[in-house]
Amino acid sequence: MRAKQIMTQDVATIRGSATVAEAVKLMRLKELRALVVEPRHSGDAYGMITEMDIVGKVAAFGKDPERVHVYEVMTKPCIVVNPDLEIEYVARLFANTGVWRAPVIQGELLGIISVTDILTKGNFVDKPKLKFLRTEMQKSVSEACSIAANYGADSKRAIEAWDIVDELEAEATFYGIPKPEKTAREIFSEQRKPASVG
Repeated sequence: MRAKQIMTQDVATIRGSATVAEAVKLMRLKELRALVVEPRHSGDAYGMITEMDIVGKVAAFGKDPERVHVYEVMTKPCIVVNPDLEIEYVARLFANTGVWRAPVIQGELLGIISVTDILTKGNFVDKPKLKFLRTEMQKSVSEACSIAANYGADSKRAIEAWDIVDELEAEATFYGIPKPEKTAREIFSEQRKPASVG
């Protein structure tokens, strides 16, 4: 499942020059926890102002929201998500950065994705990544063996097929599958070697 499949498309934006009071009014009106801050020009980055920015940087210090501007408390540039990114990677990005939501951008603003979207709309309960990786690894090893048998173990196609297996094994290890003593490629190579005559 990808970010574009679970993101919220109804996104509210605000200018950096707007006051925090205007941001709060818009957040209340739209029942949102964050607003995307529009870039000032084509080469500028998107920003983000969240409820925590407002509470932690304005309300907590008794500042007047009518006198504080969005650009003073927002995060810019903000973490952005590609719409085709798988939700496991979005979740990992959020976990590694401590971010709870991010705009989904590909050339233009398409939506916003949050931890709530992952939890409520994601398919990680029904289709966990590890289960998927195990299946993909089995298919890739089988395919690499077949390509090596048909085109030669040292052919470019076979090497590329084993590279895919190596990459899947590395990803599976990252997700918690114990690292094997030998990779599938190493096992295949050992099985190809002629037995030594004693």
